[in-house]
Amino acid sequence: MRALTAGDVERASAELANGTTLPLLNDALSTYLTGDGDGRVYDQPAAFTAFIRGGGNVRLYDAVSRVLAERYRKLGVRSLVDIGCGDGRAVLPALAATPVPAVTLVEPSRPLLDSALAAAPADIGIIPCQADAAAFVAGADRRFDLAESTFALHALPHEERSAVLSGLRGHVSHLVLAEFDVPDHPVGGDAHLEFLAATYEQGLAEYDGSRDLVAQGFLMPVLTGQLAPGARRSTWEQPATAWAEQVRACGYRNIGLEPLVDYWSSPAFLLTAEA
Repeated sequence: MRALTAGDVERASAELANGTTLPLLNDALSTYLTGDGDGRVYDQPAAFTAFIRGGGNVRLYDAVSRVLAERYRKLGVRSLVDIGCGDGRAVLPALAATPVPAVTLVEPSRPLLDSALAAAPADIGIIPCQADAAAFVAGADRRFDLAESTFALHALPHEERSAVLSGLRGHVSHLVLAEFDVPDHPVGGDAHLEFLAATYEQGLAEYDGSRDLVAQGFLMPVLTGQLAPGARRSTWEQPATAWAEQVRACGYRNIGLEPLVDYWSSPAFLLTAEA
């Protein structure tokens, strides 16, 4: 992994060929570095779908859906926008428990959005929007009681995320984010690399029959995107306190943080705020 941060894929592959300290990560990363993956993780979402519907994500998403449904009830939500809804894994069970009359689902991946629409309750008025978060906010022309995003906004670089959050504030009354409380290790340092290695080994261990698909189509692109110069990057995570400060800087108030569940990469948490 240190070789990857230096852009030396050949040395990284050679080191992997000689080491088996973390066997699952060793094998998965070796295969990925000698393959033809382009770093995309959502355009052909079979691996992502297998990932979120297996391993620790089953318990994680069940917990998220429960707290979302509770939030709809508590706030009396009548209009909702879910930004980066994926295939609806979090929002649809929440809507089944606590229906909301008007729901807008925002998702840039057409296959994922189509999956969400196919599984959506027939009695809920859903407006689909195939767009990324920035495009949606730029064209937003209505107001929502609640905007939510579950494990999606970490896919935006910090400045883009702030622009989205700031632009969204004028269209919503409340905000709910589910994200991961990721340690603030210096990028590329020993602590950072050791953290990534240990957690990704643990994450891979949670999958059996779908491990190769999940590893090659999702986890290894996400991992290498954080390390290799020029690689396609798909995540910019940060500590929960940094999320709160970023949301506050974008003009939101009454910000709350509450733990959700432990997770192999980092603990998941819920952020709530008022616009």
